[in-house]
Amino acid sequence: MGTNIELNQIKTRQVDLSVIGMTCSSCVSTVERSLNKIPGVRAAVNLAMESAHVIAPFNISEKELISAVTSVGYQATAFKGERESFERSNRLGIRLSITFLLTVPVILISMFDSWHNQIGARLLSVIDSLNILLADNGQKFIISYPNAPITTWLLISLSVPVVFILAWPIHRSAIKNLTHPTMDTLVSLGSLVSLSWSIYSASTYITKDNMMPTIYAEVSSAIIFFVMLGRYLEHRAKRKAGSALAELFKLSAGTVEVKRGNSTSVISIDDLIVGDLFVVKPGDSIPTDGQVVSGFSTINNSFLTGEATPVEVAINDLVFAGSINNNGNLIVKASRIGSDTELARITRMVLAAQSEKAPAQQLADRVSRVFVPIVLLLSISTFLAWYLTGTALAQSIATAVAVLVIACPCALGLATPIALLVASGKAAKGGIIIRSPKSIEKAVGITDVVFDKTGTLTTGQMLLLEMVLIDNPLTTESTAISTSELMSYALSIESLDSHPIALAITSALSKQGIEPFTVTDFEHTSGVGVAARVHPIGSSSSKAVLIGSPVSIARSTTEFSPKLTAAIEAAKTRANSVAVLAIDGLAYGVFEVGDQVKPESKDAINRLHAAQLNTWLVTGDGETAAISMGTQVGIPIDHIFASASPSDKLEFVSSLQEKGKVLMIGDGINDAAAIAQSDLSIAMGSGTDTAIAAADITLIRPSLIAALDAMAISRKTTKIIKSNLIWAFLYNIVCIPVAASGNLAPMYAAGAMSLSSLFVVINSLRIK
Repeated sequence: MGTNIELNQIKTRQVDLSVIGMTCSSCVSTVERSLNKIPGVRAAVNLAMESAHVIAPFNISEKELISAVTSVGYQATAFKGERESFERSNRLGIRLSITFLLTVPVILISMFDSWHNQIGARLLSVIDSLNILLADNGQKFIISYPNAPITTWLLISLSVPVVFILAWPIHRSAIKNLTHPTMDTLVSLGSLVSLSWSIYSASTYITKDNMMPTIYAEVSSAIIFFVMLGRYLEHRAKRKAGSALAELFKLSAGTVEVKRGNSTSVISIDDLIVGDLFVVKPGDSIPTDGQVVSGFSTINNSFLTGEATPVEVAINDLVFAGSINNNGNLIVKASRIGSDTELARITRMVLAAQSEKAPAQQLADRVSRVFVPIVLLLSISTFLAWYLTGTALAQSIATAVAVLVIACPCALGLATPIALLVASGKAAKGGIIIRSPKSIEKAVGITDVVFDKTGTLTTGQMLLLEMVLIDNPLTTESTAISTSELMSYALSIESLDSHPIALAITSALSKQGIEPFTVTDFEHTSGVGVAARVHPIGSSSSKAVLIGSPVSIARSTTEFSPKLTAAIEAAKTRANSVAVLAIDGLAYGVFEVGDQVKPESKDAINRLHAAQLNTWLVTGDGETAAISMGTQVGIPIDHIFASASPSDKLEFVSSLQEKGKVLMIGDGINDAAAIAQSDLSIAMGSGTDTAIAAADITLIRPSLIAALDAMAISRKTTKIIKSNLIWAFLYNIVCIPVAASGNLAPMYAAGAMSLSSLFVVINSLRIK
């Protein structure tokens, strides 16, 4: 008996392919359909990126996926990750130049009768000269004049290499997609029909009343030229559109200088392993994520955060692939390599977002699937309508060809992905990762913004904010301890503790150059504090040192001095934590530790209020801390809710959704449920993976101003997408009837078709 395996139980992996040769959304549908026929494969193809984002079972090789793409007439290669730029060229520029040189004479000769006659006379004189030369050499062979004017054959001769050779990629794509017609089908048919009729008309021409043969050689070559020109300009514009993302791909280094023993050597980044020590010199890009083990420098993390302000790094600090080392030599221990780096994670998120279909694009794709077949039927119907009502065969064919080439599913196919390409690239450069096209559309109509406190409105890091030290509580000589010694006592035992308060005190004192003393009998009591015997340098005796909460320390010491008591009360009013230092039963100091409001939080809240958005603070912290932080940034006190559990946050968001659309901004596991419930969600990149996975937008730059920037980009992109789609639909609705009415020559129809796609790309570049 066989075992049924659920599809969602099969282990899968992400594969990104570069796809060359797609020209419209029909091509996208063809490639997607071919890939999705493979069992277990889910593929999303992006026209603007010329890529396929594939989720495939491990037993499906890249070769099989590539074969599925090539089988339907397109080229595919494995996407190499962040070191491969999608700025590829398929020699379109060279083919365009040759096509231009051959097509321009065809168009000019066709437009000017005087050129027709002059060139014809010269060609006939050349034939006469050749015949005389043959006769003088005793040859009986004579070159005859063609029945049709000789310039007719010149135009056809110039058009043949354009249509049959230079346009071969278009015809090849059309042939391979006979069952699923694409834009190339329309262009191929239009050029071939025009040239074939021209050859037939010239071959069967009989001189009668000095009438010229009706040919459309200029139409056949002009169609190809304008299509190539449009695609070339579109290709250039798409490269510009994706320039920000291309910069992201280029950040990863190809080589790395590894330190092994007393020597260094340069190796490929692919040969680096976790734990290797590598050297980063001033001005170099950091090749992979790691921890500094030697050196001091400033780092430019602008690719990661969007902020150009240098960040100081020293021993034990983390650095990330793609960052620039401004000054100072660093030796770094590799902690994450290859696809595990932060740069690779950001790149995957951006590529995945661009490969997903937005709701608006799904509508365009459905239209595009039937668009080309409908245009083919309209073209045939146009020909029959004109011919059967007595119109000349040549004119009927020309009108039908105009219908073929005026239609443009390219604009429909590019309307959404090119805008998403620009938006996600610009956002990524500013430290904003838009995870899904749907996220962009969600940003419109937000009425309420709900904030978590820690890590969102605040830095999320415990810092030593105030330090009050008394060198002699009893004013007796035996109890006097200098300020520097008091800090050494505090550092000595706090450096052995892992509590956030201890870490904050240790970090602050270490930066001041304080040196610790020798410690014995260290003891940590959870919820109380730490205690130990500390041996000062140069002294044979030791002292009993305690650091802990005011309540716990008060039990073991004499009464606190008024100065220390005042410091403790002041810290409590600010909702900060307090640690008291006691030595041999006397309280010598108070350390106030707490989180800080981010400098830009107040400005961000004010800008939200100016935009008529309601702001709310919902936090798991106590009421005092919540009100203190909330009112500092400008959130109304009646919009502040403290001691909220994850379920409370979820219910709060749900209640707001009864009246409007909610944006939730948070960073912790306790925010994940509310983030998932909200209409639009933003997670701080410094937060937990759970919150990031649930959010629509992730801020690698942990700033609320970045959240406002994300919303602005989303709203702008939504407007651009709508205008692109409106243009694409209106263009076809208006232009196809004009072509069918016989009021638009095929050559001009080809030009209009190319311009329609170019308009969509240029319009998308307005996103900032």
